[in-house]
Amino acid sequence: MKAIKLVPLFLLLIVTSCSSVRVNVDYDKKANFDSYKTYAYLKGAVDKVEISDLDKKRILHSIDEALALKGFSKSETPDLLVSIFTKENQRVDVYNNSGFGWGWGWGPGFGMGYSSTFVTPEGSLFIDLLDAKTKELIWQGEGSGYLTKDVEQKDARIKEFVDKILEQYPPQKK
Repeated sequence: MKAIKLVPLFLLLIVTSCSSVRVNVDYDKKANFDSYKTYAYLKGAVDKVEISDLDKKRILHSIDEALALKGFSKSETPDLLVSIFTKENQRVDVYNNSGFGWGWGWGPGFGMGYSSTFVTPEGSLFIDLLDAKTKELIWQGEGSGYLTKDVEQKDARIKEFVDKILEQYPPQKK
């Protein structure tokens, strides 16, 4: 009975570990984050991002939503400039079974070893916030995790990346 309860828990751990977004942030400790209320995109940098225009729209739309929830508004004369950058790579996991072990019968046993290889596309999204007056980077958030090709899941996955990253803005005062 206990084994039956452990299997769903194990599967839940696998699914949740795959769906998480790992986030790292860095920021200028001298910046006054309370003074920033408006933003605009750094068009030249956003245009250079090498992803599909559809995914770029998804990212920008998610950033707009997240910043609006934080009280920001878009402006022609912004306090902040927002830039994005993306990276994609393949995560390769190889699981080996040597085929050697102890079993039922007399002495050690030998058998055929096998390997299982799993390739998962992973990506990183960087969101940079620059002071519009000085053009200096004041905050950078990076989110890394698995990517999906499923059109039905892309909106939610990109929103998850952006929300997890911008959840860390502004930095908490200690």
